[in-house]
Amino acid sequence: MLSGIGTMIGSGWLFGAANAAAVAGPAAIFSWIIGAALISIIGINLIEVSSISPIRMGSIGHYLKYTHGSLTGFIAEWTILIGFISSIPSEATASTQYLSEWNYPWAHSLYNHINGTLSINGLIISSILCIFYFLMNYFSLKFLSRSIKAITIFKLIVPIFTIISLLLVSYHSNNFHAIGDHTIAPYGYSGILTAVTSAGVIYAFFGFQAPITFASEAQNPKRDIPLALIGAVVICTVIYILLQYAYIVSMPNSLLVAKGGWANLNLSSPFAVLAITINLNFTALCLYVDAFVSPSGTGIIYSSLSSRVICGISNHTPKILSKIDPKTLLPKSALIFVLIVSLFCLWLLPSWQKLAEVISVGYVLCFALIPICAASFRKIAPVAPNSHAIRFKGIQLLSLLGFILCTYMLYWSKWPLNGEVIGVVLCGIPLYVYYSIKRKEKYLKQLIHSSWIVVYLIAIAAFSYLGSKNFGGIGYIHNGIDHIILAIVASIFYLWGKAMSYKTPEYIEFIEKPQK
Repeated sequence: MLSGIGTMIGSGWLFGAANAAAVAGPAAIFSWIIGAALISIIGINLIEVSSISPIRMGSIGHYLKYTHGSLTGFIAEWTILIGFISSIPSEATASTQYLSEWNYPWAHSLYNHINGTLSINGLIISSILCIFYFLMNYFSLKFLSRSIKAITIFKLIVPIFTIISLLLVSYHSNNFHAIGDHTIAPYGYSGILTAVTSAGVIYAFFGFQAPITFASEAQNPKRDIPLALIGAVVICTVIYILLQYAYIVSMPNSLLVAKGGWANLNLSSPFAVLAITINLNFTALCLYVDAFVSPSGTGIIYSSLSSRVICGISNHTPKILSKIDPKTLLPKSALIFVLIVSLFCLWLLPSWQKLAEVISVGYVLCFALIPICAASFRKIAPVAPNSHAIRFKGIQLLSLLGFILCTYMLYWSKWPLNGEVIGVVLCGIPLYVYYSIKRKEKYLKQLIHSSWIVVYLIAIAAFSYLGSKNFGGIGYIHNGIDHIILAIVASIFYLWGKAMSYKTPEYIEFIEKPQK
């Protein structure tokens, strides 16, 4: 449970409350509840899938190889890789944006408040941090392993201390209805939904699958794994909601009115600025320290994970990227490649908000595949394939609901952002085909069994373009009816994806044969 909490609480909480309030106003509290509900449903599906698979790494790409073949697994791993690599500069950007509020001229020069992006100086500092993450993996990963417990404890203490100090010193209950139309949702219900993906809510929950990594160490897996994963989500949800509540009610009413509402606050380091504004200097100091410690620990981990994902798809990438150093047993070429791409992402999207938006859409795409995988395991193995398998009643309904909700979230991400991320995901398919031809693999069967996901991604992009103007579309499909149509479309793709599952060679070799 602590592994899940420690992984989820990273840079997301430092910005999530402010970004969610900017999009949804005080109703952002509901965005956290919606996000937590979705993550819980996806978590239940993931628990069942991971208990069947012999690989308990929390990687949906490995699981899909058992149910849909190598291409579907590759698409999932490619999507995960996009999210992981983008997370590295996002953590560096989080630290730099918080540093920009220090009372020093050089710190103020790191962030451009007018356009909400890092300055050239800020980009240079963030680039140095990305290089630091790389060097920690390249030379000193043992140091991180030894210090991870202390880092996790510190990451838990700071947000809790921040909540308490803000609520004790500043409290303005009228902030819930002071701006706009004087309701709790001044930006409408669409703002609540958009905040789930675009404001960092889902981003803040990523890492919920960490307890799966330690599944083999559980003494009573059927009890301990669900309790750990769901328990971690519940605890983090409470912390996130309290942070959102504290941010809303502790904001000086005069500042809120002067800026003209939540959307116009534009704070580069929200909680630190708020703490300084109400004279909580020690709290601000703790936040500045945490803004370096928490993102740095997470950035180092994502740097390591990204290189390992590249090794996991080594059959369809250049061989040099998967080369393991014989002395250190580290994929050093992959680490260098990850550093180069992360620096490119940093300079292309020079703000935490922009990076978090891209990462969140990528994560939701991965989440959408988990329910399909869970339903597919039930189809190809109606009877539990091993004694360790965890089976939940009503999983077919939960998997359908999870897939529909993920589809909704992709739509809520707004056009053109969702279309752009989907385009990057689809760009990975030619890479797979090229290396399949080079390796003389039979890839046509793989194309057939993964056709549903390719058409699904194109359909969601097209629907978003044609959809409601509230979610960035041209308004051809009107608001209200769009969600009804989308639920039907998602259900069709759910049935198609489930129908395309079969006992792959990997399933027979690693799951079916060991039981015989």
